[in-house]
Amino acid sequence: MRRYMAAAFMGAAAMAGVCSASAQTSNQFPEDLNVLFWSQDQRDAAFRTMETVPKVVVNRIAAGGPVYPLPEGEPLDIGLDVDAHMAAQRNAGLIIVQDGKVRLEKYALGYDAGGRWTSFSVAKSFTSTLVGAAVKDGYIRSLDDKVTVYIPDLAGSAYDDVSVRQLLTMTSGVKWNEDYTDPNSDVARFSLQKPVPGEDITVSYMKTLPREAPAGSKWVYKTGETNLIGVLVSSATGKTLSDYLSEKVWKPFGMEQDGVWMLGATGHEISGCCMSASLRDYARFGQFILNGGIAGGEKILPDDWLASATTKRADIDVPGRGYGYQWWTNDDGSFAAQGIFGQGIFIDPARKLVIASNGNWPTATDPEGVGTARETFYKTVQAAIDRESAP
Repeated sequence: MRRYMAAAFMGAAAMAGVCSASAQTSNQFPEDLNVLFWSQDQRDAAFRTMETVPKVVVNRIAAGGPVYPLPEGEPLDIGLDVDAHMAAQRNAGLIIVQDGKVRLEKYALGYDAGGRWTSFSVAKSFTSTLVGAAVKDGYIRSLDDKVTVYIPDLAGSAYDDVSVRQLLTMTSGVKWNEDYTDPNSDVARFSLQKPVPGEDITVSYMKTLPREAPAGSKWVYKTGETNLIGVLVSSATGKTLSDYLSEKVWKPFGMEQDGVWMLGATGHEISGCCMSASLRDYARFGQFILNGGIAGGEKILPDDWLASATTKRADIDVPGRGYGYQWWTNDDGSFAAQGIFGQGIFIDPARKLVIASNGNWPTATDPEGVGTARETFYKTVQAAIDRESAP
């Protein structure tokens, strides 16, 4: 698990560097804007205001209409010191919504309910959900269509053989190295890609990659492919990801605040990361998924979408774990969106439970430290709910 989760987290950080490469030095942020090289204080300041970093460009995800209510419920007796847990996790925000009610909500690090916080790879699960919406709307005919149907510039590359479904499950078989510590890795070279006129920068790089396995036969975590999914959705719908997310989820479900989504060098949302929203709106997205993908009284996703998206579609060689359509899955039926430095949305349909957290871990990922502690916290919350419901 250590290797795969580290890859998952590191990739989003690398993508963040793409859109910020031309930024100038400011008093608050260093010249090298890759977050892995920022100080903890710089991250504390930037994660809640990424759109203010010099030269960073974002699209707005517009809210509007009645806000989806999150009424206060009975405080949940978790059986541990939540403040100490948050301090150890360096959580900026932690919210537990169970059966539609807020059972716990706390903030720290100078953050509060009125602010946004960056998502990193949590955005992957939003991007996946937009694929489902595009299928429901008829923009994408079938997940078994080849990706070149929607991204013709990939024709003639290893992606000729890859379906939309295989992109979603990261089983394309196209060779990719997500090791951010390796300066010759794809995730590092991707950041240095020069834009080609008339072509999205993601496509320009990804179409140069060779094949290492038959399509559908091997799972490898590839942030670059989530970026391709975003290009595919925009190409199919003719809309920006931000506008489509606002249209399908943000407005009709009743998000409270506008979100923002960072743009890459050729003006497209970096769909593998880099969305910013409030903690409560991350929790509302979890509730949207828990409610079956219904917003404004309308089913936004195909009938079978969530059953497929949030259960194991690919084996990641970790007992009890798997990968769905850009969701990390657990064999107990729970699933999660996760990003570097402690961002997460954990969803457990059996317990009608959503846990959203924002944070700034001391390091981008630490699977045997704060990462394991977060998983333990999820299980502790599940156990607390089970105790309540026991006869």
